[in-house]
Amino acid sequence: MLSKLKFAAVTGLVLSMGLANTAIAFEPGDWLVRAGATVVDPKSDNSDIVSVDSATSFTFNFTYMMTDVWGVELLAAYPFEHDISLLDGTKAATTKQLPPTVSIQYHFMPTSKFQPYVGVGLNYTNFFSEKTMGPLDGTNLSLGDSWGFAGQIGFDLMIGENWFLNVDGRYMNIETKAKLDGNSLGTVKIDPMTYGASIGFRF
Repeated sequence: MLSKLKFAAVTGLVLSMGLANTAIAFEPGDWLVRAGATVVDPKSDNSDIVSVDSATSFTFNFTYMMTDVWGVELLAAYPFEHDISLLDGTKAATTKQLPPTVSIQYHFMPTSKFQPYVGVGLNYTNFFSEKTMGPLDGTNLSLGDSWGFAGQIGFDLMIGENWFLNVDGRYMNIETKAKLDGNSLGTVKIDPMTYGASIGFRF
């Protein structure tokens, strides 16, 4: 809930800056580079045994505008580190993950300073560096990689000819097979919402 409130606050702050009359359009062949912070907020009740908590990290993405309204984006990030808790709330492990995602975007208002868009794509999530502690100390936890659908909504707000601010939200279908000392713990359905804010540059 806190991450959602932060996302709403950032969105409101950006919109409160106002929309100027000058139109600065993205054009076919433009590259858009964005860098900022993203919160990954997994769904509650990830599994019957453990719960994966939220995490925040540095993210960046590259969008190539194929036309004035269609773009293809690659999302990358510095590793997210998540706490893993038992259902009673006891911290039992940590894991890191990288979620590279490729999306096709549609930009609704290509000639406006305020440029909303939606995107759909494919997410690959790689889990690594699992560490156990507390009640699981001394055991070996492993999480399998995940492939899944990703959906996106966001907007760019031009603050100059080439500079812009960005806010976006995503849904990612992330499910991982968990094992403890080689024994299956079943599927952990993380399926997070993500909330990001960044600054961008086009060239």
